[in-house]
Amino acid sequence: MDIIFIEQLVIFTTIGIYDWEKNIKQKLILDVEMMWDKNLSNNRDDIDNYLNYSDVSEAILTYLTDNHFLLIEKVAEGVANLLMKKFGCPGVYIKVSKPNAVAQAKQVGIKIKRGLFLKNLI
Repeated sequence: MDIIFIEQLVIFTTIGIYDWEKNIKQKLILDVEMMWDKNLSNNRDDIDNYLNYSDVSEAILTYLTDNHFLLIEKVAEGVANLLMKKFGCPGVYIKVSKPNAVAQAKQVGIKIKRGLFLKNLI
């Protein structure tokens, strides 16, 4: 089992519990790791047999820009479910960071593991 990753995917979406947050787009930064069995591709050098980074990024961007979220915890869960269902990833690790959410911190966030990542196989 291999790990496909996307680091520091920047997304602007509506997120937050306060009324003023529902009317502005705020920056989120995602780090994503997806378990992937490269043997499914039969080791051919053909994009149709692999997990396409662009398709994954676009799916995440669309999901996050088309919805409003109250909490980054919900963002992480939603992205994990999306990747496991849409792309068939048997395990995912998601880190969601919200810069400038706390004045004294560079960013705050959450890290979650779902699927086979919970078994600490890697």
